Amino acid sequence: MNIPTSMKRRLSLAALAVLLLAALAFVMLRSGPLAPTRVTVSQVKEGTLNPALFGIGTVEARRSWIVGPTVAGRVLSVRVDVGDSVKAGQLLAEMDPVDLEQRLASLDASIARAVSAQAAAAAQQLDAAARRELAAVNFRRNQDLADKNFISAGALEARVQEKVSADAALQAAQASVLGAGQDLTRLKADRAALLQHRLNVRLLAPADAVVSSRDAEAGSTVVAGQSVLRLLDPGSLWIKLRIDQGRSAGLVPGLKASIVLRSQSQAPVAGSVARVELLSDSVTEEKIAQVAFEQMPSAVSVGEMAEVTLQLPATSKAVLIPGASIQRQGGATGVWRIESGKPVFTPLRLGASSLEGQVQVLEGLKSGDEVVVYSQKALGSESRVQVVDALVKPAGAGLAP
Repeated sequence: MNIPTSMKRRLSLAALAVLLLAALAFVMLRSGPLAPTRVTVSQVKEGTLNPALFGIGTVEARRSWIVGPTVAGRVLSVRVDVGDSVKAGQLLAEMDPVDLEQRLASLDASIARAVSAQAAAAAQQLDAAARRELAAVNFRRNQDLADKNFISAGALEARVQEKVSADAALQAAQASVLGAGQDLTRLKADRAALLQHRLNVRLLAPADAVVSSRDAEAGSTVVAGQSVLRLLDPGSLWIKLRIDQGRSAGLVPGLKASIVLRSQSQAPVAGSVARVELLSDSVTEEKIAQVAFEQMPSAVSVGEMAEVTLQLPATSKAVLIPGASIQRQGGATGVWRIESGKPVFTPLRLGASSLEGQVQVLEGLKSGDEVVVYSQKALGSESRVQVVDALVKPAGAGLAP
């Protein structure tokens, strides 16, 4: 039977179309959008975990001081420089006293005058007391004479008036003495305050320390509380450490620390957590702790960066999984477990984690289970998966030697 040429051509085209469709379907099922998701898996094992916390911190001084005037003024002199060691009570700088000396001299003169006024008031009190005593004697004498009708009632009334006047004069003299004493006390208090103000212009070291900053020079005008010098205790250096709040479980005072200073990266230094701050950083979501050196390293500087590793107690034997396998689905934390070749999301209750990426599983998995570590794309319960050794082939893989 002879097949027409046109029919042969049509059959050839149809066969070619079927082959193309088959090839397209094969490509779509193997590497296209319908292809299975490539995943890497890990077998769950049991073991102990040595959890640790890691954070970045800066070197700070536990004890530091800002030295400056209590009132606005002009700096007269600065006697120390950055890096100088100072002793407690040492004169560091001095402010211009302006008219303090003249005001002290004026108060001294006022105090001398008040002393004289107090003496005069005391003399007037003695005079008034003597006059009162004389008036009292005359009154008693005239009272006896009036009782015997030797003098008139008018003469007795005059003596009574004289005694009342003498009493009033004595009270006035006593009040003058009291007022003079109060004026003298006020002037002495004013002088003491001015003298303290005079002492405040002398800026003294509050403790043994090192000058860390010189913020004003002679001739500069500063306001009250402004820094002229900054001091710190070099023996009180520690590290202000910041740790992610989500990984800060177990952070307590006393934890041993390994400190790597940025300037001494090859020589870790031992330390321990001295204090955990009650106030965390709500912006960066970090907890703050202070880490003290067991032995102060040499050549450490304030503000230097440091990497701190805190070692937590070892956990008991438990199921361990890679941290990269942990996912969140519908508000639950868990892993995709391979069961009969299909991914099944399994919620977990997790425990401690290590810096090597291992996480302790308290509930949800058993030894021998297979969990997805990395996937080519997000998985679902209906996803088709293909287990591979690695999602990306190393450079040169598959090439002829």
